[in-house]
Formats: sequence, C-alpha cells, structure tokens
Amino acid sequence: MTTDPAASPQTRHGALAALTAFIVWGLSPLYFRAVGSVPPFEIVAHRVLWSVVFLAGLLALVPATGGFRGIWAIRRQPRLLGLLALTAMLTGSNWLVFLWAIDAGRLIEASLGYFINPLVSVLLGWLFLGERLRPLQRAALAVATAGVAWRVWQVGSAPWIPLFLAGTFGVYGLLRKRAPVEAIGGLFIETVVTAPLAIAWLAWLTHSGQLVFGSSLYIDTLLPLAGVLTAVPLALFAVGAKRLPLATVGFLQFIAPSLNFMLAVLVFREPFDSGQLIGFVLIWVALAIYSVDMARVARRGT
Repeated sequence: MTTDPAASPQTRHGALAALTAFIVWGLSPLYFRAVGSVPPFEIVAHRVLWSVVFLAGLLALVPATGGFRGIWAIRRQPRLLGLLALTAMLTGSNWLVFLWAIDAGRLIEASLGYFINPLVSVLLGWLFLGERLRPLQRAALAVATAGVAWRVWQVGSAPWIPLFLAGTFGVYGLLRKRAPVEAIGGLFIETVVTAPLAIAWLAWLTHSGQLVFGSSLYIDTLLPLAGVLTAVPLALFAVGAKRLPLATVGFLQFIAPSLNFMLAVLVFREPFDSGQLIGFVLIWVALAIYSVDMARVARRGT
C-alpha cells in the first residue's frame, strides 16, 4: 500500500507555511503603494535592517527557532556563508526590481514573472535535483515558453522584468532547499550579510539630505513593518521549501501572482491590452496543464 506523502505532518506544516507566505507576498503591493513616497533603494535598506531586528528577537525569544547556537556554528563554515551571501543578493535584487515595477505602474509584468516562476522551479528541480519531469510538466513548460516568446515578438525585446523575477526567485528556492541550515537561522544570516550595505546606503542618504525616514510619523510608522513583511513570509517560504518537493512549492506559488495580477488590474487600474492578454492566456494554459498533472499525482499518492 502506498502512503500518501501529503498525509505526513511535516508535509502539511510545510504546505501551510508556503501557502501563508504566498498570500502575504500576493497582497504586499498594497503595503508598498502605501510607502510609495519612499524610493525603492531606501525601502530595500529598511527591509534588511528591520528584518535583522525582528529575526534577532525571534531567535532570542522563541525556543523552537533553535536560538543563536546554530548561528555561531555557521560562522565556521565559509562555503555555507558564501552560499547564504549569494541567496541574500538574489532576494535583495528581486525585491528591488519588484518594488521598482510597482512604483513604475508595471505590476502586471511583475506578476507575469511570478506566474512563470513555478515552471522555472520545475525546470531547476529537473536540472539540479534530479526530480523527474513528467510528460505534462514538459508540455506546460513548452506552452509557457510560447507565452514568453509571444511577449518577445509583441514588444520586440525580452520581457526582462518577469524573466529576472522568475529567475532570481527560482534560483533562490533551489539554493535554500540545498542549504544545510534552519529556515530562521539562515534567513537571519542572509539579512546580517547585507546589513552593512543597507547601513551604508542609509548613511549616504542622510549625508546627502535625501533620507525620507524621519520626515513624517506616517512613514516612520510604516517602514519598520517592512521587516515583518519581509522576514515572516521568507521564513515561512524557507520552511516550505525544505519540507516540500520543489514542484509542490512551484504549484503553491500560483497564489501570489494571481493576487498581484488582480490588484494591478482591479485596484491599481494598470492598462491591460489584448496583446498582453494572449501572453497571459498561454501562461495560464501552461499552469492549468501543470495543475492537472499535480492533481493526478496527488490522487495516485506518488
């Protein structure tokens, strides 16, 4: 008798963690629009610094995180530190482009990147983790490629925003899945590694008189929340990535871009023409094929 992997507590906890992370990410443009008067580079710097504060408190106060003992052990592993520095750069650049897209009124394009991302995760799992690529998954990748090719033909150049977002986040998920480090501890090190850059940037803004933080109570109240909105979903995503197959993580990722897309069209009123619609329809068809495949696998319990 085959045991359904979805029945294990570890899998259920991983699925809940990843699901929550993607809902938070899906609704995050509402927060970033609320702090839209702050330049993207400054928001990213605040995200890093307030994440350090929030995660340090979490490690100190919540025994389940393992505390700081594991952090000291990682200090003596230069290869692991280098890997976490790389993942920190991937998330930092991903954040920056995503914030810029929101500020520039191009959230629809950003959402396309996160629609593509699950299929990128499947491809990376096949290339680097030896995860089997089933026939329907190959078909989904082919249709998604057609959708991207349509956008290239339509605009005359590669859609760099969605490709960059899908690529950086897909590689981040791959590297964090392979990193032998707990979710919270690894995320804390990622933020600590990038903290000097964030401090230097904020110091330069202060010196040049361009720092927005401190200009109003409204902004000063909202910006520290960037740490919570950054650390919590990333930590939950890391938990999900460690406990679930990469393909399952990719399936749950549909939630965030769906929410982004609805916000862009229904709330932010970004223009959405027929050419864009054709590209999205191809991506959605690819995701539908992938969803059918995932449902079949779940029913078989394999």
